[in-house]
Amino acid sequence: MDNNTVLYVAIAAFVAFLLFQKLRSRKAPQALVREKIAAGAKIIDVRTPSEFSGSSYPKAKNFPLDSLAARMGDLPKGKPLVLYCASGARSAQALRLLKKAGFADVISAGGLADMPM
Repeated sequence: MDNNTVLYVAIAAFVAFLLFQKLRSRKAPQALVREKIAAGAKIIDVRTPSEFSGSSYPKAKNFPLDSLAARMGDLPKGKPLVLYCASGARSAQALRLLKKAGFADVISAGGLADMPM
């Protein structure tokens, strides 16, 4: 590789890192996640069905991100929603999508590892 190619790859990696950090920063504080769950929030896992079948949070429902727009009608707009995925990136995308569609009480917990025990 020449020096320009290495520089472009480094810049692209840095930009990808910044974007990932921005998406993860939309994660709600764990205390708020606990509060919402205790209040009866519906827990939504936006990972793929195969990820969901491998492990999931108790009582979570699987609404994969790639089919979330088509399945929004199955979610209650008046009930709190807690979203999670594997790392927090997809749940942040789902959060933006749902807020844009009029869901007011929705938060992203981040990844499955961020969910309270």
